Amino acid sequence: MRDQCTRWKTGGRTLSLQPRELQEVLDHARLQQSDEQWRAKYGSRAGVEGTIHQAVAVTGIRRARYLGLQKTHLEHVLSAVALNLIRLDAWWNGHPLDRTRVSHLARLGLSLAA
Repeated sequence: MRDQCTRWKTGGRTLSLQPRELQEVLDHARLQQSDEQWRAKYGSRAGVEGTIHQAVAVTGIRRARYLGLQKTHLEHVLSAVALNLIRLDAWWNGHPLDRTRVSHLARLGLSLAA
């Protein structure tokens, strides 16, 4: 029946099973993720992670340009001010900040529909 399941000549499909305790923990976590309260809590975390990503991408804050605690603190404060100005500009001009990622498969589906 291998030729009906896969095109591999020597290998085949594999099924990986977790230990029971780990699988129960994963199932419980997935069940919690379907709760609206969990989604609201995760939404705020996603916002924080988006802010951190924007700070790293725009200002390069992951690595300090200067030596010394006072200069590094000043750099972080100026980076925060720059991010706030970028966000204010986007809000005043009506431009959304998020650029949601579109997968290759979704792009293909959109191009086929057009």
